[in-house]
Amino acid sequence: MLGSDSMTDKFTPTKFMLPTSSYDKKRAEYVVSFIENLKHTKGKWHNKPFILLPWQKEIIRNLFGVIKEDGYRQFTTGYVEIPKKQGKTELGAALALYMLTADGEWGAEIYSCAADRAQASLIYQVAVDMIGLSPALQKRLKIVASQKRIVYPAMNSFYQVLSSEAFSKHGINPHAVLFDEIHVANREMFNVMTHGAADARRQPLNFLITTAGNDRHSIGFEVHQKAEDIIKGRKVDSSFYPVIYAADEGDDWTDPKVWRKANPSLGVTVQEEKMAIACESAKQNPAEENLFRQLRLNQWVKQSVRWMPMHNWEMCSTPVDAEKLKGRECYGGLDLSSSIDITAFVLVFPPIPDDDKYYVLPYFWIPEENMNLRVRRDHVPYDIWEREGHLKTTEGNVIHYGFIEKFIEKLWEDYNIKEIAFDRWGAVQMTQNLEGAGFTVVPFGQGYRDMSPPTKELMKLVLEKRIAHGGHPVLSWMMDNIHIRTDPAGNIKPDKEKSTEKIDGAVAMIMALDRAIRNEGSKFNINENSTEEMLDKLWG
Repeated sequence: MLGSDSMTDKFTPTKFMLPTSSYDKKRAEYVVSFIENLKHTKGKWHNKPFILLPWQKEIIRNLFGVIKEDGYRQFTTGYVEIPKKQGKTELGAALALYMLTADGEWGAEIYSCAADRAQASLIYQVAVDMIGLSPALQKRLKIVASQKRIVYPAMNSFYQVLSSEAFSKHGINPHAVLFDEIHVANREMFNVMTHGAADARRQPLNFLITTAGNDRHSIGFEVHQKAEDIIKGRKVDSSFYPVIYAADEGDDWTDPKVWRKANPSLGVTVQEEKMAIACESAKQNPAEENLFRQLRLNQWVKQSVRWMPMHNWEMCSTPVDAEKLKGRECYGGLDLSSSIDITAFVLVFPPIPDDDKYYVLPYFWIPEENMNLRVRRDHVPYDIWEREGHLKTTEGNVIHYGFIEKFIEKLWEDYNIKEIAFDRWGAVQMTQNLEGAGFTVVPFGQGYRDMSPPTKELMKLVLEKRIAHGGHPVLSWMMDNIHIRTDPAGNIKPDKEKSTEKIDGAVAMIMALDRAIRNEGSKFNINENSTEEMLDKLWG
């Protein structure tokens, strides 16, 4: 058995129960009993009773047992954020079957949703398998496999799979929505599905169940923040029941106590030995650390593979005095991106005899007219950065390259810009204009051959604290966004396609750094061996 007897163990209702609400044990235990009469469908528990684990039972009792004065359930949304392999899909399937057949709602519409049809079908398939192991349900339910639909004729109700590709084609009036992995949810679909019941149902249920994600500008992260705010008392929503099992930011992710804190099914559906193996692998490979934190400890990370250890980057926030750098030799990197996006120009000043640091001066531009739209859409504080002087705007709704050319020419009056490296794609006209103005411009490939040596060297310089970037917020944001692609030979390069946010300034800095190092003579030449040795020390 996977849990204790649901009628005998002690239970205290959630602290989120309103003073005017009450706990109806009979109604709560009815749902527990329904679920525990279902059967497990997979592995060593196949065909055994679905005895709820303590954490699952607590959720069910609070969702279905906390009743308002009018006799209807208080909570219409249940949010459960939990690491993988805890039994969340099975719990979702059991709830779908309960809401379809036993909640007393005539014409009930039950939906399971996810970002894609395959993910949305996971709960449905478990529900189908549960029906196959229950003679009582087999008699009452009709499975329409071609439509991924389960019909309950006696109540004129159905359960349907929907994905982001198909949801808009349906007129919906849901009694229950089971939304799986909302950290990758389509925002429009999420809003339509979770607000679909409106006033048509007296006690609908949105059951949101997910693992932590890596996109902090998603609808999933917004719901996570709402849940966290309610748990910590910063917000109040009496209809929203939040549950988060996760390691805290400052926890030691290698500590088995932390694993148990984040994984309520540890020792049952997840073996501690396998956690230890995964943890050891993550210790040896920083690319796996974020995945371990995200999937096994349920921590929201920046992206699935984060390249730059940001605590090391932040240690390089030595102030950069633009006035003191006047007259110094420097090298530029130019990344134009697209005409409606961020353009980055970064100057890198190589070391001088009494100072071995590389100083970085970054500049960024964005079209003025679409800035507010981008703030709302991307949830990135471009407007604040612009007010603080960290980001510049050009007139109109596209980047004004002529303005940037004049700006770079103005910089040349103060700084001895020896070369400007540029991405060949999309920069032909502007670089020709700069060359015509007297600059030495150098085309810079974005493949492994050109990008790998300076990218590795950048990591080495950061670890040695020989980069000074002054804590520039836009550049630091972009550094934290970098996802690295590796080829079979171990060469690396920033991957714009996989990086979750903009990295243009980081790419421009890497190009400028390459030119600075290559023009500094043997003392500062890129040394692949020393770079590899430094990375070995960091990553083991």
